[in-house]
Amino acid sequence: MSFNSFGRLFRITTFGESHGPAMGVVIDGVPPRLELDVEAIQGQLDRRRPGQSELVTPRKEDDRVQILAGLLEGRTTGAPLCLVIRNRDARPGAYDHLKEVYRPGHGDLTWEKKYGLRDHRGSGRASGRETSARVAAAAVARQILANQGVRIIGHVIEVAGIRAQQFDAQEIERNPVRCADVAAAPQMAEAILAAKADGDSVGGLVEVRAEGVPLGWGDPVFGKLDGLIAGALMGIGAVKGVEIGDGFALARQRGSDANDELTPNGFASNHAGGILGGISNGDVIVVRAAVKPTSSINKVQQTVNRQGQPVTLQVEGRHDPCIAPRLVPVAEAMVALVLVDTYLAQLSLAAAADIPK
Repeated sequence: MSFNSFGRLFRITTFGESHGPAMGVVIDGVPPRLELDVEAIQGQLDRRRPGQSELVTPRKEDDRVQILAGLLEGRTTGAPLCLVIRNRDARPGAYDHLKEVYRPGHGDLTWEKKYGLRDHRGSGRASGRETSARVAAAAVARQILANQGVRIIGHVIEVAGIRAQQFDAQEIERNPVRCADVAAAPQMAEAILAAKADGDSVGGLVEVRAEGVPLGWGDPVFGKLDGLIAGALMGIGAVKGVEIGDGFALARQRGSDANDELTPNGFASNHAGGILGGISNGDVIVVRAAVKPTSSINKVQQTVNRQGQPVTLQVEGRHDPCIAPRLVPVAEAMVALVLVDTYLAQLSLAAAADIPK
């Protein structure tokens, strides 16, 4: 069992550390003869990379992707596909003062207690930089899904308690918050900058919509599509909660309000978020992830050192005052990885029985 791998038929294994030479991913299960759009992969990495605006970390990484294996004359061969992203602005020495202390909100203590050592250089494998490899892998998955008419859209719906009220997909990439509400976006940006000026951070909510997913993907009981998506999103370091469809609001409704009634033209509503019985119902899949405030903040906090002695700590360096805007392509990526896996599973099932793909 590998805790650095994800997926069943479309299986990815990521590698690298935040301040090591490179990040990367090996993808096994990519169908052969896929005409791979490398610029589309780069486009997704550009959306996730640091240094995009004053709302995010100023670390300067171009995140240029390099394909080392699995591609021949622009087409996938069916062999493992290996993608590498070099670290250009790594500064491991900047973290030497953290060797002996545990940062509040981070996994420093838990990693060291589990493995007997930890990478203090910007959290190593636990850094958000690891997600660059996931985004690269998912950019391949998205191309497979696009051929099936599936489109995945993510956006920030809340920051610091400021909630988007409108959804205009065209607005998402027009503002640095990646908010689909033109009125709420500048308010969110202001809240992020205010926290940054105070040496603090804020959290938010990210929503992902998967359009065009056909009826029948996913499996009941332990292979539920909503369960797989929830687990995938919880695998992102900053995510502390996930809901599908109306999620927790369903706990406050009656069945007569929560049920999605069926009509000859489809469902009358989508409270279930496009998934029933663990299987896609043909409606838009809607999922939201709660993103905690960035743990690294420039405020004095109480902690302990490796000897268990109390110390005060002020974390300095290059950190996002709000992770939500850059988490959008990462959340999209995890949904894409789950969906491509369920699609390939459906193909396998269809090959064994006369059922729709």
